[in-house]
Amino acid sequence: MELQPRIPLDRTLDGHLGLVYGDSGDGWIEATLPVADHVRQPMGLVHGGVYAAIAESLTSWATATGVHEDGMVAQGLSNSTNFLRPCLEGTIHARAERLHRGRTTWVWDVRCADDEGRVCAITRMVIAVRPAA
Repeated sequence: MELQPRIPLDRTLDGHLGLVYGDSGDGWIEATLPVADHVRQPMGLVHGGVYAAIAESLTSWATATGVHEDGMVAQGLSNSTNFLRPCLEGTIHARAERLHRGRTTWVWDVRCADDEGRVCAITRMVIAVRPAA
């Protein structure tokens, strides 16, 4: 059975930000996000929280799809995001790659890059895997 969101994606933070899920495979997932004023901080840069939100969304969804048939759910446990260069316009291109698939935690690396492929932010994301309530 395919995982179905409880809330339509257009009514979530992902929808508000404009996150568009792309391709995925065993141990990886991609998404894009167009840069617009609602994701910028007052000085015109993409807000750092946007990168953290992208990472959490991608890795939570990818983990959830991997564990839901076993009656488990995925929840963000740790998000450590570092900012390497500003992104001012264009599109953010995100790719998450799984590093560890454990019984109770999954660990991911996420890279967010600009249209030129320059990495703007990196995130180490840990997702907890728990029994569904």
